[in-house]
Amino acid sequence: MGLQHFNDFIHSYYFWKLLKNTFLLSFYSLLFGFPAPIILALLLNELKAEFFKKTVQTITYLPHFISVVVISGIIIDITSSTGFINDMIEFFGGERSSLLTKPEWFRTIYVSSGIWTELGWGTIIYLAALSGVNPHLYEAAEIDGASRLQRVIYITIPSIMPTIVILLILSMGSLLAVGWEKVLLLYNPLTFDTADVISTYVYRRGLEQADYSYSAAIGTFNSIINFILLYCANRLSRRLNDISLW
Repeated sequence: MGLQHFNDFIHSYYFWKLLKNTFLLSFYSLLFGFPAPIILALLLNELKAEFFKKTVQTITYLPHFISVVVISGIIIDITSSTGFINDMIEFFGGERSSLLTKPEWFRTIYVSSGIWTELGWGTIIYLAALSGVNPHLYEAAEIDGASRLQRVIYITIPSIMPTIVILLILSMGSLLAVGWEKVLLLYNPLTFDTADVISTYVYRRGLEQADYSYSAAIGTFNSIINFILLYCANRLSRRLNDISLW
């Protein structure tokens, strides 16, 4: 067979749609989801009330430990025509509708739910990095008259920049690795145009149609692209700021 499966996939009807959907879901997740834990960690780091700080941390990282099936069930419930979100839409004068049956809403729901579930877990990493910042730097900056915002901009963020860069490189390496579980649980034939991604296509071809060799080739293609993205991001980071994975 050689590279026949790769050639068939690249020239298939589904290729560009799957690639576009996979890239956009990953890109929006990276664009909005990557800065979110950094911002939350910076805000928590400025809090003096330890009890409130720990309470916020606990509440935000608990969703990370909830099963994808349970999370998807919650999303389906709150986005249904009788769900909480539609209650809010109706309150502001809109009309009720099942949001998960609308292709234009799928990416927003997927990305926002991903931020909700992973926000607190990602924050832990940055709080750990923030704990290693030398407190004498803040004291010196305060003596020099630096405001709290200036201390964050010129001390806190540069101090955790290596951690931010490393996690960004790792995120770039999984840019096309959209997990199939949540997409499979949330999508339906009405949202295929914006929801169908490479991993769900692999699932359908491999398990439902028992076309194992073809689905394995598509999975390998996806892994190769992710490796190339990881290598390029790492090389660019090493050239720009000498921070890299290898």
